[in-house]
Amino acid sequence: MIFSELYSAYYNTVAAVLAAAVSHPLTDSELRRIVGKNAFGESALHILPALKEERWQLIRTDGTTPIRRRPDMPLTMLQRRWLKSIAMDPRIRLFGDLTFDFPEAAPLFRPEDILVFDKYSDGDPYEDETYIANFRLVLDAVRKKYPLHIEMASGKGELLAVRILPERLEYSEKDDKFRLTGKEGHYASTINLGRIISCRPSEEPGKYRREPGPAGQRGRQKRVVFELVDERNALERALMHFAHFRKQAERTADDRYRVTVYYDREDETEMVIRVLSFGPMVRVTEPRRFVGLIKQRLADQKSCGL
Repeated sequence: MIFSELYSAYYNTVAAVLAAAVSHPLTDSELRRIVGKNAFGESALHILPALKEERWQLIRTDGTTPIRRRPDMPLTMLQRRWLKSIAMDPRIRLFGDLTFDFPEAAPLFRPEDILVFDKYSDGDPYEDETYIANFRLVLDAVRKKYPLHIEMASGKGELLAVRILPERLEYSEKDDKFRLTGKEGHYASTINLGRIISCRPSEEPGKYRREPGPAGQRGRQKRVVFELVDERNALERALMHFAHFRKQAERTADDRYRVTVYYDREDETEMVIRVLSFGPMVRVTEPRRFVGLIKQRLADQKSCGL
């Protein structure tokens, strides 16, 4: 919550609104445009009413602001301590040789202070130099949209050579692993980064490896739709809980929302567990298959006496 309180979409969006309001009064359409450009789609459900109704006393009814200077958000001591702690996470090196030189700040916590009990213990080797080099090259290829030639070990230990056009990197919190998704010819493909032996930019035309089955890896993207009752701050908790998934939220009544979350099919079990964690405040409406998974999970728990 440390950075979401100061540097989340809410605060960055309001900072953009204030930066504009300092120079001239904002019209309603301009306010909506700024919020729509800087915030997530569902954020407008909170930001616009809070500003226009002056619950956040930052914008007056005439579109002016009592703020005289453009907002600035320097790092607090708490944030510096947080960054010192994050720098101790081995995954930070995957994104570059970053250093946070705050000698006056002690780490807020250390890795040994955290006990995680709901994820697998065979995560990716984040401190391995080969893995780090492969990750950085894959990340660069995702950003710059160029193909890669990858040598990797299959699940059966066989050596495979593939040419893939990277699309995105995914992280499974439960598996503690990164996956690369991309295109091999006309087929979608997923590669666990921990299985990559070597990779390099590909310049020659590649022969594409097809996945087993007539449909290959198509249809990996799934969705779940549920109705949410906004009691005990359930909407805000749900949006934060599913923050790293693509999603949409729309209000259907004063305290009720329809939320759609898109996820990778390999994360389906994790998604079932996440949805169930909200108890009676969430009711899954579609697809029917996901409703069946929820019922089966509850039946399994009941048979175990949970």
